[in-house]
Amino acid sequence: MAGLNKIILIGRLGNDPEMRYTPNGSAVSSFSMAVSRSYNVADGERREETEWFRVTAWNRTAEAVNQFLSKGREVYVEGRLSTSEWQDREGKQRFTLEVNAQTVQFLGGRDEAQSDRGMDDVGMPPAGDGPEQNDLDDDIPF
Repeated sequence: MAGLNKIILIGRLGNDPEMRYTPNGSAVSSFSMAVSRSYNVADGERREETEWFRVTAWNRTAEAVNQFLSKGREVYVEGRLSTSEWQDREGKQRFTLEVNAQTVQFLGGRDEAQSDRGMDDVGMPPAGDGPEQNDLDDDIPF
């Protein structure tokens, strides 16, 4: 049986992307992303809750994210979840859940981010970033 690990988020950047390069020269960009939802409780009171996600983009996507996105910018992210494990200074095992972005689409108007130069969609996974993905859009009749 095949498995599926996919997450889709729409939210706002919590910080400016941080760019770095791996020893073999691959670009990596990381940023935090806030995803909020509003709901009404039984007594009619309106509440809002926000979940924070750590997102990592690679190669061309990382370079575009670093160049065109900034704190507060609305963004669509599609990718997969992964877990990282490390030991803190006290020797305790720590875990973090992270989104490895495969698609990043910039949302909102052009005036929302001064550095936006009309680039709306980036993030087709570069060759070698993961398993081949079929282009299913051609099969959708609408």
